Amino acid sequence: MAPLGDIDPNVRKTDSSSGIEQSGVRGDENNRNKTTDTAKHSTTSSRKRKSDVVEEPQNVPEIDDDDPRLHHVDETCNQIRRKIKNFIEGGNMKVGEFQKAIGVSSASYQRFMNQSGTYTGSESDTYERAFAFFKKRELQGLEAAPPKKPKRSEEKKALDVGDIKLDGEDTEEVPVYDTCDEVRKKIRAFLRKPDVSQAAFCHAIARSFPEEHKIQSRQLNAFLDKKGSMSGNTSRVFYGAYVFFEKLRIKEGKPKSEMRLEMEKIHPRGVNTSDPEKWFICRGNEKPVHDKYGRVHFVRS
Repeated sequence: MAPLGDIDPNVRKTDSSSGIEQSGVRGDENNRNKTTDTAKHSTTSSRKRKSDVVEEPQNVPEIDDDDPRLHHVDETCNQIRRKIKNFIEGGNMKVGEFQKAIGVSSASYQRFMNQSGTYTGSESDTYERAFAFFKKRELQGLEAAPPKKPKRSEEKKALDVGDIKLDGEDTEEVPVYDTCDEVRKKIRAFLRKPDVSQAAFCHAIARSFPEEHKIQSRQLNAFLDKKGSMSGNTSRVFYGAYVFFEKLRIKEGKPKSEMRLEMEKIHPRGVNTSDPEKWFICRGNEKPVHDKYGRVHFVRS
């Protein structure tokens, strides 16, 4: 078999000894040049493609699906979520392809990915199967393309809300008409964008304060790990992110959601962001419970 590019089926052969073309049509110089150019172009294109992908090992070892190493889960849910996110953002697979590869439904996948917490989601099939998927690739020596770094220009554009000013912003008194859980949903959705990094988002919400505060990724993750309509209400992440998303809503010209309008009725001055809502006076057989709007109800325990 001849090497790729040596033979062009569109170019007719010539018998060099007799000077007679085998096809009965005389070849010309243009055809020979065309063959050479095609070969060069093919080689160049091949080289470009190779530089854009991670080369796989030549001899990939077989790992049985029943291998105990695939089922000894020693990574947290958050670590697996991070691996999945990086794997998808690296262009290694599309979301649907990854779901099919590990054998889970879209609902199971989305439910697991939308959760946050060290071991929140540990009962999910996605957690165990994704761990086995990545562990198998690790044992086989298969590398994945890393997530693409967002372009600075695109990231800056996505986070730029500096031309919007809110009432009370100069004194850190912008009324907050969202619960902590609602803000957490907005943060997770926003961070799924390929052109926004967690560090850049932290810098952006830090500018929500009159005197810019440093907000670190660990503070953001600590807030995301909480659960409850008023859990994390005193966090700088909560207030800073609310201000950021409110500015973004105004900049994009989006209307207020039904949840937002209801929150304005229930909390006309905004929700409490200064004192932790942990201690309440109640009867001995009652316990305080926050509803989805951040209101406190006392129910019998």
